[in-house]
Amino acid sequence: MRRTYNKFCPTESVTARSIHVARKDALRRFYECGFPYSRKLTAHKSCVNYLAFSRHDGRWLASAGDDFRVLLWDFSEEDVVRPEHVFTGPSGNVLALDFSATNQYLYSGGADNVILKYDVSTLRGVGGSNGRGSSSFVKQYEDHDDSVRALTCHPYEDEIFISASEDGKLILHDGRAGGGMSAAQGTLQHTAAFTGVQHHPVMEHVFATCDVHGQVCLRDTRMTFGPLSRRSNGGIVRVYNTKLSRKSARYLSNPESSSLTFDRDGSKLAVTFLHYFPTIYALSDPHPLAICTGRNAPDGTPISPSQRTYTNSCTMKAGAFGGPGMDEDDMYGAGSDDFRAYVWKIPPLMTLQGLRKEITSDDWYTREWPDTVAFAEGKWETRYVPLEISTPLARLNGHKSIVNSVAIHPSLLHVVTSGVERQIMLHSPTLSSPAVQNLLPTPPTVRTLQPQDLAAQRTFLRALFGPHATLHDEEDGEEEGEDETISLFDHILRVEGEADVFTVRRWGEDSAEDSEYEDEDEDEDEEDIIIDYL
Repeated sequence: MRRTYNKFCPTESVTARSIHVARKDALRRFYECGFPYSRKLTAHKSCVNYLAFSRHDGRWLASAGDDFRVLLWDFSEEDVVRPEHVFTGPSGNVLALDFSATNQYLYSGGADNVILKYDVSTLRGVGGSNGRGSSSFVKQYEDHDDSVRALTCHPYEDEIFISASEDGKLILHDGRAGGGMSAAQGTLQHTAAFTGVQHHPVMEHVFATCDVHGQVCLRDTRMTFGPLSRRSNGGIVRVYNTKLSRKSARYLSNPESSSLTFDRDGSKLAVTFLHYFPTIYALSDPHPLAICTGRNAPDGTPISPSQRTYTNSCTMKAGAFGGPGMDEDDMYGAGSDDFRAYVWKIPPLMTLQGLRKEITSDDWYTREWPDTVAFAEGKWETRYVPLEISTPLARLNGHKSIVNSVAIHPSLLHVVTSGVERQIMLHSPTLSSPAVQNLLPTPPTVRTLQPQDLAAQRTFLRALFGPHATLHDEEDGEEEGEDETISLFDHILRVEGEADVFTVRRWGEDSAEDSEYEDEDEDEDEEDIIIDYL
Protein backbone atom coordinates (compact mmCIF):
# COMPACT_ATOMS: atom_id res chain seq x y z
CA MET A 1 0.00 0.00 0.00
CA ARG A 2 1.42 3.38 -1.00
CA ARG A 3 2.01 5.75 1.87
CA THR A 4 1.19 9.45 1.65
CA TYR A 5 2.77 12.18 3.74
CA ASN A 6 1.36 15.50 4.75
CA LYS A 7 3.43 18.44 3.58
CA PHE A 8 2.71 20.16 6.87
CA CYS A 9 3.28 18.23 10.08
CA PRO A 10 2.35 20.25 13.20
CA THR A 11 4.52 18.12 15.48
CA GLU A 12 7.61 18.47 13.30
CA SER A 13 6.96 22.19 12.87
CA VAL A 14 6.71 22.74 16.63
CA THR A 15 9.83 20.66 17.23
CA ALA A 16 11.87 22.52 14.60
CA ARG A 17 10.69 25.85 15.98
CA SER A 18 11.59 24.81 19.54
CA ILE A 19 15.08 23.76 18.44
CA HIS A 20 15.52 27.05 16.58
CA VAL A 21 14.45 29.09 19.62
CA ALA A 22 16.67 27.05 21.96
CA ARG A 23 19.63 27.51 19.61
CA LYS A 24 19.11 31.28 19.45
CA ASP A 25 18.84 31.47 23.25
CA ALA A 26 22.06 29.49 23.68
CA LEU A 27 23.90 31.72 21.22
CA ARG A 28 22.62 34.86 22.89
CA ARG A 29 23.90 33.62 26.26
CA PHE A 30 27.32 33.13 24.68
CA TYR A 31 27.28 36.63 23.21
CA GLU A 32 26.11 38.23 26.45
CA CYS A 33 29.38 37.08 28.02
CA GLY A 34 31.27 39.01 25.36
CA PHE A 35 34.39 37.61 23.71
CA PRO A 36 36.73 37.15 26.69
CA TYR A 37 39.21 34.74 25.06
CA SER A 38 41.68 35.47 22.28
CA ARG A 39 44.82 34.57 20.39
CA LYS A 40 47.34 36.60 18.43
CA LEU A 41 47.72 35.50 14.80
CA THR A 42 51.26 36.55 13.94
CA ALA A 43 52.73 36.55 10.44
CA HIS A 44 52.54 40.10 9.08
CA LYS A 45 55.52 42.44 9.29
CA SER A 46 53.62 45.71 9.54
CA CYS A 47 50.19 47.28 10.05
CA VAL A 48 47.26 45.05 9.08
CA ASN A 49 44.78 47.34 7.34
CA TYR A 50 42.02 45.01 6.18
CA LEU A 51 40.40 41.71 7.08
CA ALA A 52 37.81 39.75 5.10
CA PHE A 53 36.27 36.31 5.54
CA SER A 54 35.36 34.30 2.45
CA ARG A 55 31.67 34.16 1.68
CA HIS A 56 29.18 31.58 2.95
CA ASP A 57 31.26 29.16 5.06
CA GLY A 58 34.06 31.55 6.02
CA ARG A 59 36.79 28.99 5.39
CA TRP A 60 39.35 31.65 4.51
CA LEU A 61 40.36 34.78 6.37
CA ALA A 62 42.26 37.18 4.11
CA SER A 63 44.47 39.78 5.75
CA ALA A 64 46.63 42.49 4.21
CA GLY A 65 48.40 45.70 5.09
CA ASP A 66 51.63 47.64 4.86
CA ASP A 67 53.96 44.67 4.23
CA PHE A 68 52.76 44.33 0.60
CA ARG A 69 51.41 40.80 1.11
CA VAL A 70 48.00 39.14 1.31
CA LEU A 71 47.77 36.23 3.75
CA LEU A 72 45.15 33.47 3.81
CA TRP A 73 44.28 31.76 7.10
CA ASP A 74 42.38 28.46 6.88
CA PHE A 75 39.49 28.25 9.36
CA SER A 76 38.75 24.66 8.33
CA GLU A 77 41.82 23.63 10.35
CA GLU A 78 41.44 22.34 13.89
CA ASP A 79 43.70 25.03 15.32
CA VAL A 80 44.49 28.19 13.32
CA VAL A 81 47.94 29.43 14.28
CA ARG A 82 49.62 30.47 11.02
CA PRO A 83 48.61 31.40 7.46
CA GLU A 84 47.97 28.67 4.92
CA HIS A 85 49.06 30.71 1.92
CA VAL A 86 50.74 33.99 0.99
CA PHE A 87 49.82 35.99 -2.11
CA THR A 88 52.48 38.39 -3.39
CA GLY A 89 52.43 41.22 -5.90
CA PRO A 90 51.40 44.53 -4.27
CA SER A 91 54.01 47.29 -4.40
CA GLY A 92 52.23 49.53 -1.88
CA ASN A 93 50.11 49.34 1.24
CA VAL A 94 47.04 47.15 0.69
CA LEU A 95 43.83 48.95 1.68
CA ALA A 96 41.01 46.74 0.38
CA LEU A 97 40.13 43.06 -0.14
CA ASP A 98 37.08 41.15 -1.32
CA PHE A 99 36.26 37.56 -2.27
CA SER A 100 34.28 36.87 -5.43
CA ALA A 101 30.78 35.41 -5.40
CA THR A 102 31.82 31.73 -5.11
CA ASN A 103 35.23 32.46 -3.51
CA GLN A 104 37.04 31.49 -6.70
CA TYR A 105 38.99 34.75 -6.67
CA LEU A 106 40.32 37.23 -4.15
CA TYR A 107 40.89 40.83 -5.24
CA SER A 108 43.19 43.35 -3.54
CA GLY A 109 43.79 47.06 -4.05
CA GLY A 110 45.77 49.78 -2.36
CA ALA A 111 48.22 52.64 -2.42
CA ASP A 112 50.02 51.46 -5.57
CA ASN A 113 46.83 52.30 -7.59
CA VAL A 114 46.71 48.69 -8.84
CA ILE A 115 44.11 45.94 -8.34
CA LEU A 116 45.37 42.35 -8.25
CA LYS A 117 43.34 39.20 -8.85
CA TYR A 118 44.31 35.97 -7.09
CA ASP A 119 43.00 32.47 -7.83
CA VAL A 120 41.82 30.91 -4.56
CA SER A 121 40.26 27.86 -6.21
CA THR A 122 43.66 26.21 -6.64
CA LEU A 123 44.09 26.16 -2.85
CA ARG A 124 40.88 24.37 -1.94
CA GLY A 125 42.54 20.98 -1.61
CA VAL A 126 45.52 22.08 0.46
CA GLY A 127 46.01 20.72 3.93
CA GLY A 128 48.83 20.07 6.36
CA SER A 129 52.24 21.68 6.38
CA ASN A 130 52.99 20.65 2.79
CA GLY A 131 50.12 22.77 1.52
CA ARG A 132 51.53 26.05 2.80
CA GLY A 133 53.19 28.21 0.19
CA SER A 134 53.01 31.39 -1.81
CA SER A 135 51.93 32.47 -5.27
CA SER A 136 51.42 35.62 -7.28
CA PHE A 137 48.43 37.22 -8.93
CA VAL A 138 46.78 35.95 -12.10
CA LYS A 139 45.72 39.37 -13.40
CA GLN A 140 46.27 43.03 -12.64
CA TYR A 141 44.15 46.10 -13.36
CA GLU A 142 45.86 49.47 -13.79
CA ASP A 143 42.88 51.73 -14.48
CA HIS A 144 43.16 54.05 -11.46
CA ASP A 145 45.41 57.08 -10.99
CA ASP A 146 45.36 57.12 -7.19
CA SER A 147 44.94 54.80 -4.22
CA VAL A 148 42.25 52.13 -4.49
CA ARG A 149 40.21 52.59 -1.32
CA ALA A 150 37.57 49.89 -1.77
CA LEU A 151 36.57 46.85 -3.82
CA THR A 152 33.26 45.03 -3.95
CA CYS A 153 32.41 41.88 -5.86
CA HIS A 154 29.15 41.08 -7.63
CA PRO A 155 26.91 38.85 -5.47
CA TYR A 156 26.54 36.17 -8.17
CA GLU A 157 29.26 36.56 -10.82
CA ASP A 158 32.92 35.79 -10.01
CA GLU A 159 34.30 37.94 -12.80
CA ILE A 160 32.49 41.19 -11.97
CA PHE A 161 33.55 43.73 -9.35
CA ILE A 162 33.52 47.50 -8.76
CA SER A 163 36.49 49.52 -7.54
CA ALA A 164 36.49 52.96 -5.89
CA SER A 165 39.52 55.21 -5.76
CA GLU A 166 40.81 58.50 -4.42
CA ASP A 167 41.07 59.59 -8.07
CA GLY A 168 37.27 60.02 -7.97
CA LYS A 169 36.62 57.07 -10.27
CA LEU A 170 34.19 54.21 -9.90
CA ILE A 171 35.10 51.44 -12.33
CA LEU A 172 32.99 48.41 -13.23
CA HIS A 173 35.24 45.48 -14.16
CA ASP A 174 33.68 42.59 -16.09
CA GLY A 175 36.02 39.74 -16.97
CA ARG A 176 33.43 37.50 -18.61
CA ALA A 177 33.97 36.63 -22.25
CA GLY A 178 32.18 39.27 -24.30
CA GLY A 179 30.79 40.90 -21.18
CA GLY A 180 33.12 43.83 -20.82
CA MET A 181 32.32 47.45 -21.59
CA SER A 182 34.75 49.93 -23.04
CA ALA A 183 36.92 51.74 -20.50
CA ALA A 184 34.82 54.87 -20.86
CA GLN A 185 31.50 53.03 -20.48
CA GLY A 186 32.72 51.22 -17.38
CA THR A 187 33.91 54.37 -15.60
CA LEU A 188 32.12 57.02 -13.56
CA GLN A 189 34.17 60.12 -12.79
CA HIS A 190 33.12 61.85 -9.57
CA THR A 191 34.08 65.30 -8.27
CA ALA A 192 35.40 63.94 -4.96
CA ALA A 193 37.62 61.07 -3.87
CA PHE A 194 35.71 57.88 -3.19
CA THR A 195 36.31 56.19 0.16
CA GLY A 196 33.99 53.20 -0.07
CA VAL A 197 31.85 51.03 -2.34
CA GLN A 198 29.69 48.03 -1.46
CA HIS A 199 27.52 45.80 -3.64
CA HIS A 200 24.09 44.95 -2.29
CA PRO A 201 24.26 41.27 -1.23
CA VAL A 202 21.00 40.31 -2.98
CA MET A 203 20.03 42.90 -5.62
CA GLU A 204 22.70 42.55 -8.30
CA HIS A 205 22.31 46.02 -9.83
CA VAL A 206 22.34 47.96 -6.56
CA PHE A 207 25.43 49.25 -4.75
CA ALA A 208 26.35 51.98 -2.28
CA THR A 209 29.19 54.51 -2.29
CA CYS A 210 30.70 57.07 0.07
CA ASP A 211 33.22 59.85 -0.44
CA VAL A 212 35.47 62.33 1.39
CA HIS A 213 32.75 65.00 1.35
CA GLY A 214 30.52 62.74 3.42
CA GLN A 215 28.06 61.89 0.66
CA VAL A 216 26.57 58.39 0.92
CA CYS A 217 24.54 57.21 -2.08
CA LEU A 218 22.64 54.18 -3.26
CA ARG A 219 23.24 53.62 -6.98
CA ASP A 220 22.06 51.38 -9.81
CA THR A 221 24.73 49.97 -12.15
CA ARG A 222 22.34 50.22 -15.12
CA MET A 223 22.24 54.01 -14.73
CA THR A 224 25.83 54.46 -13.49
CA PHE A 225 27.73 52.72 -16.28
CA GLY A 226 27.28 52.08 -19.98
CA PRO A 227 26.56 54.47 -22.88
CA LEU A 228 25.81 58.08 -21.96
CA SER A 229 22.28 57.67 -23.30
CA ARG A 230 21.55 55.15 -20.52
CA ARG A 231 23.14 57.06 -17.68
CA SER A 232 21.18 59.20 -15.26
CA ASN A 233 22.33 61.31 -12.30
CA GLY A 234 25.43 59.19 -11.75
CA GLY A 235 23.17 56.21 -11.16
CA ILE A 236 22.02 57.66 -7.82
CA VAL A 237 18.67 56.34 -6.63
CA ARG A 238 18.93 57.53 -3.01
CA VAL A 239 21.09 60.02 -1.10
CA TYR A 240 21.38 59.34 2.61
CA ASN A 241 21.21 62.10 5.20
CA THR A 242 24.73 62.46 6.62
CA LYS A 243 25.03 66.10 7.76
CA LEU A 244 25.07 66.88 11.46
CA SER A 245 23.36 69.73 13.28
CA ARG A 246 23.97 71.11 16.77
CA LYS A 247 22.01 74.00 18.24
CA SER A 248 25.14 75.84 19.40
CA ALA A 249 26.63 75.85 15.88
CA ARG A 250 25.41 78.27 13.19
CA TYR A 251 26.40 75.78 10.51
CA LEU A 252 26.10 72.05 9.82
CA SER A 253 28.92 69.53 9.75
CA ASN A 254 29.62 67.02 6.97
CA PRO A 255 31.85 64.31 8.46
CA GLU A 256 33.90 62.28 6.02
CA SER A 257 32.34 58.89 5.42
CA SER A 258 35.37 56.64 5.41
CA SER A 259 33.72 53.24 4.72
CA LEU A 260 30.36 51.48 4.55
CA THR A 261 28.93 47.97 4.60
CA PHE A 262 25.64 46.09 4.22
CA ASP A 263 24.35 43.34 6.48
CA ARG A 264 23.82 39.88 4.99
CA ASP A 265 20.33 40.52 3.53
CA GLY A 266 20.98 44.14 2.58
CA SER A 267 18.28 45.61 4.81
CA LYS A 268 20.78 47.61 6.90
CA LEU A 269 23.68 49.86 5.89
CA ALA A 270 26.37 51.00 8.34
CA VAL A 271 28.57 54.01 7.64
CA THR A 272 31.86 54.73 9.41
CA PHE A 273 32.31 58.47 9.88
CA LEU A 274 35.58 60.22 10.68
CA HIS A 275 35.25 62.26 13.90
CA TYR A 276 31.81 60.79 14.57
CA PHE A 277 30.13 57.48 15.38
CA PRO A 278 29.19 54.44 13.27
CA THR A 279 25.71 55.15 11.95
CA ILE A 280 23.03 52.63 10.98
CA TYR A 281 20.58 53.22 8.11
CA ALA A 282 17.75 51.16 6.68
CA LEU A 283 18.16 50.55 2.96
CA SER A 284 14.84 52.23 2.13
CA ASP A 285 15.11 55.18 4.57
CA PRO A 286 17.46 58.11 3.87
CA HIS A 287 17.53 59.20 7.52
CA PRO A 288 19.69 57.42 10.13
CA LEU A 289 18.13 55.05 12.65
CA ALA A 290 20.93 54.58 15.18
CA ILE A 291 24.42 55.63 16.17
CA CYS A 292 26.80 53.29 18.02
CA THR A 293 28.79 54.87 20.85
CA GLY A 294 30.91 53.84 23.80
CA ARG A 295 29.23 56.04 26.39
CA ASN A 296 28.83 53.02 28.70
CA ALA A 297 30.81 49.88 29.43
CA PRO A 298 29.20 46.57 28.40
CA ASP A 299 27.76 46.19 31.92
CA GLY A 300 25.99 49.55 31.56
CA THR A 301 28.38 51.53 33.78
CA PRO A 302 28.97 55.04 32.38
CA ILE A 303 32.50 55.74 31.17
CA SER A 304 34.04 58.54 33.22
CA PRO A 305 35.31 61.66 31.37
CA SER A 306 38.89 60.75 32.30
CA GLN A 307 38.68 57.40 30.50
CA ARG A 308 39.06 56.91 26.79
CA THR A 309 36.25 55.26 24.87
CA TYR A 310 35.11 54.89 21.25
CA THR A 311 36.52 57.55 18.91
CA ASN A 312 37.52 57.63 15.26
CA SER A 313 39.74 60.58 14.43
CA CYS A 314 42.75 58.78 12.93
CA THR A 315 43.33 56.13 10.25
CA MET A 316 40.96 54.46 7.78
CA LYS A 317 38.57 52.06 9.47
CA ALA A 318 36.23 49.35 8.21
CA GLY A 319 33.42 47.84 10.28
CA ALA A 320 31.35 44.71 9.73
CA PHE A 321 27.93 43.26 10.42
CA GLY A 322 27.60 39.72 11.70
CA GLY A 323 25.46 37.17 13.47
CA PRO A 324 27.24 33.81 13.58
CA GLY A 325 24.75 31.00 14.01
CA MET A 326 21.82 33.41 13.78
CA ASP A 327 19.38 33.93 10.92
CA GLU A 328 20.16 37.65 10.72
CA ASP A 329 23.05 40.03 11.28
CA ASP A 330 22.13 41.70 14.55
CA MET A 331 25.68 42.66 15.55
CA TYR A 332 27.96 45.37 14.25
CA GLY A 333 31.68 45.67 15.00
CA ALA A 334 34.12 48.55 14.52
CA GLY A 335 37.63 49.53 15.54
CA SER A 336 38.47 52.54 17.67
CA ASP A 337 41.27 54.96 18.51
CA ASP A 338 41.17 53.85 22.16
CA PHE A 339 43.02 50.63 21.20
CA ARG A 340 39.86 48.49 21.31
CA ALA A 341 37.26 47.12 18.96
CA TYR A 342 33.57 47.38 19.82
CA VAL A 343 30.64 45.08 19.08
CA TRP A 344 27.09 46.41 19.40
CA LYS A 345 23.77 44.55 19.39
CA ILE A 346 21.54 46.21 16.78
CA PRO A 347 17.79 46.17 17.57
CA PRO A 348 15.27 45.32 14.80
CA LEU A 349 14.67 48.03 12.20
CA MET A 350 11.05 48.53 13.27
CA THR A 351 12.21 49.20 16.83
CA LEU A 352 14.80 51.70 15.66
CA GLN A 353 12.30 53.52 13.47
CA GLY A 354 9.91 53.86 16.39
CA LEU A 355 12.60 55.29 18.67
CA ARG A 356 14.03 57.85 16.25
CA LYS A 357 13.03 61.45 17.02
CA GLU A 358 11.92 63.91 14.34
CA ILE A 359 12.12 67.63 15.16
CA THR A 360 10.63 70.25 12.89
CA SER A 361 12.76 73.22 11.89
CA ASP A 362 10.54 75.55 13.96
CA ASP A 363 10.91 73.41 17.08
CA TRP A 364 14.64 73.12 16.56
CA TYR A 365 15.15 76.89 16.49
CA THR A 366 12.57 77.90 19.11
CA ARG A 367 13.33 75.33 21.81
CA GLU A 368 16.44 74.31 23.70
CA TRP A 369 18.08 71.02 22.74
CA PRO A 370 21.02 70.60 25.12
CA ASP A 371 23.57 67.92 24.22
CA THR A 372 21.59 66.95 21.13
CA VAL A 373 23.25 66.24 17.80
CA ALA A 374 20.78 65.65 14.97
CA PHE A 375 21.02 64.83 11.28
CA ALA A 376 19.65 67.39 8.81
CA GLU A 377 19.70 67.75 5.04
CA GLY A 378 19.87 71.54 5.34
CA LYS A 379 19.80 74.36 7.88
CA TRP A 380 16.03 74.79 7.60
CA GLU A 381 15.10 71.12 7.24
CA THR A 382 13.63 68.66 9.75
CA ARG A 383 16.09 67.27 12.28
CA TYR A 384 16.38 63.52 12.86
CA VAL A 385 17.84 62.21 16.11
CA PRO A 386 18.67 58.50 15.79
CA LEU A 387 18.67 56.14 18.75
CA GLU A 388 22.01 56.08 20.55
CA ILE A 389 23.14 52.51 21.23
CA SER A 390 25.33 53.63 24.10
CA THR A 391 26.10 50.25 25.68
CA PRO A 392 28.16 47.91 23.49
CA LEU A 393 27.70 44.16 23.68
CA ALA A 394 31.47 43.80 24.04
CA ARG A 395 34.71 45.76 24.07
CA LEU A 396 37.52 43.71 22.54
CA ASN A 397 40.91 44.23 24.14
CA GLY A 398 44.33 42.80 23.31
CA HIS A 399 45.69 45.58 21.11
CA LYS A 400 48.35 48.15 21.97
CA SER A 401 47.35 50.73 19.37
CA ILE A 402 44.54 51.84 17.03
CA VAL A 403 42.21 49.14 15.69
CA ASN A 404 41.28 49.67 12.02
CA SER A 405 39.50 46.57 10.78
CA VAL A 406 36.91 44.16 12.18
CA ALA A 407 35.54 41.00 10.56
CA ILE A 408 32.93 38.62 12.01
CA HIS A 409 32.97 34.97 10.97
CA PRO A 410 29.77 33.99 9.15
CA SER A 411 29.18 30.79 11.15
CA LEU A 412 31.75 30.35 13.94
CA LEU A 413 31.61 32.45 17.11
CA HIS A 414 34.70 34.49 16.25
CA VAL A 415 35.55 38.13 15.69
CA VAL A 416 38.95 39.11 14.27
CA THR A 417 40.47 42.58 14.65
CA SER A 418 43.59 44.32 13.37
CA GLY A 419 45.20 47.71 13.02
CA VAL A 420 48.47 49.49 13.65
CA GLU A 421 50.19 46.40 15.06
CA ARG A 422 51.47 43.41 13.13
CA GLN A 423 49.21 40.96 14.93
CA ILE A 424 45.64 39.97 14.19
CA MET A 425 43.57 39.30 17.30
CA LEU A 426 41.15 36.36 17.13
CA HIS A 427 38.39 36.77 19.75
CA SER A 428 36.00 34.10 21.02
CA PRO A 429 33.31 33.67 23.71
CA THR A 430 34.71 30.18 24.43
CA LEU A 431 38.13 28.65 25.13
CA SER A 432 37.95 26.44 22.03
CA SER A 433 35.94 26.02 18.84
CA PRO A 434 36.08 23.86 15.69
CA ALA A 435 38.82 26.18 14.37
CA VAL A 436 40.91 27.06 17.46
CA GLN A 437 41.97 25.33 20.64
CA ASN A 438 43.07 26.48 24.08
CA LEU A 439 42.63 30.22 23.77
CA LEU A 440 43.80 32.45 26.62
CA PRO A 441 41.85 35.06 28.58
CA THR A 442 42.19 38.50 26.98
CA PRO A 443 43.79 41.16 29.20
CA PRO A 444 40.99 43.17 30.85
CA THR A 445 42.69 46.53 30.28
CA VAL A 446 44.38 48.35 27.41
CA ARG A 447 47.51 50.45 27.18
CA THR A 448 47.17 54.07 28.28
CA LEU A 449 48.10 56.85 25.89
CA GLN A 450 50.81 58.72 27.78
CA PRO A 451 52.09 62.29 27.30
CA GLN A 452 55.09 62.30 25.01
CA ASP A 453 58.52 62.27 26.68
CA LEU A 454 61.98 62.60 25.12
CA ALA A 455 62.38 58.85 24.48
CA ALA A 456 59.00 58.65 22.78
CA GLN A 457 59.87 61.71 20.69
CA ARG A 458 63.04 60.03 19.41
CA THR A 459 61.16 56.82 18.59
CA PHE A 460 58.56 58.84 16.71
CA LEU A 461 61.18 60.68 14.64
CA ARG A 462 62.91 57.39 13.71
CA ALA A 463 59.61 56.08 12.39
CA LEU A 464 58.69 59.31 10.62
CA PHE A 465 61.98 59.70 8.74
CA GLY A 466 62.71 56.02 8.15
CA PRO A 467 62.53 54.47 4.67
CA HIS A 468 59.02 53.15 5.40
CA ALA A 469 57.14 54.56 8.37
CA THR A 470 55.39 51.30 9.29
CA LEU A 471 57.42 48.51 7.64
CA HIS A 472 60.59 47.29 9.32
CA ASP A 473 63.10 44.57 8.48
CA GLU A 474 63.24 41.51 10.70
CA GLU A 475 66.80 42.38 11.70
CA ASP A 476 65.47 45.62 13.21
CA GLY A 477 63.92 43.52 15.95
CA GLU A 478 60.20 42.83 16.19
CA GLU A 479 59.64 44.83 19.37
CA GLU A 480 61.75 47.81 18.29
CA GLY A 481 60.07 48.10 14.89
CA GLU A 482 56.61 47.78 16.38
CA ASP A 483 57.41 50.38 19.05
CA GLU A 484 58.36 52.89 16.36
CA THR A 485 55.10 52.35 14.49
CA ILE A 486 53.03 52.63 17.68
CA SER A 487 54.91 55.79 18.67
CA LEU A 488 54.13 57.33 15.29
CA PHE A 489 50.40 56.76 15.70
CA ASP A 490 50.49 57.81 19.35
CA HIS A 491 51.73 61.19 18.20
CA ILE A 492 49.01 61.45 15.56
CA LEU A 493 46.45 60.67 18.27
CA ARG A 494 47.82 63.41 20.52
CA VAL A 495 47.57 65.93 17.68
CA GLU A 496 44.29 64.87 16.03
CA GLY A 497 42.53 62.58 18.49
CA GLU A 498 39.01 63.34 19.74
CA ALA A 499 38.62 66.40 17.52
CA ASP A 500 35.16 68.01 17.48
CA VAL A 501 33.51 67.24 14.16
CA PHE A 502 31.81 70.66 14.16
CA THR A 503 35.23 72.30 14.35
CA VAL A 504 37.07 70.26 11.72
CA ARG A 505 34.21 69.64 9.25
CA ARG A 506 32.06 72.75 8.81
CA TRP A 507 29.36 72.93 6.15
CA GLY A 508 26.88 75.69 5.35
CA GLU A 509 26.62 79.36 4.49
CA ASP A 510 28.67 80.49 7.48
CA SER A 511 31.49 78.08 6.67
CA ALA A 512 32.05 78.75 2.95
CA GLU A 513 35.48 80.18 3.61
CA ASP A 514 36.45 77.20 5.78
CA SER A 515 35.29 74.74 3.10
CA GLU A 516 37.38 76.51 0.47
CA TYR A 517 40.54 75.78 2.38
CA GLU A 518 39.57 72.39 3.78
CA ASP A 519 41.55 70.34 1.26
CA GLU A 520 44.54 72.64 1.62
CA ASP A 521 44.49 72.17 5.39
CA GLU A 522 44.45 68.39 5.00
CA ASP A 523 47.53 68.54 2.79
CA GLU A 524 49.36 70.44 5.55
CA ASP A 525 48.64 67.87 8.28
CA GLU A 526 51.91 66.00 7.77
CA GLU A 527 53.81 69.29 7.75
CA ASP A 528 52.24 70.22 11.07
CA ILE A 529 53.44 66.97 12.64
CA ILE A 530 57.04 67.85 11.75
CA ILE A 531 56.70 71.52 12.71
CA ASP A 532 55.74 70.47 16.24
CA TYR A 533 59.36 69.46 16.75
CA LEU A 534 61.10 72.40 15.09
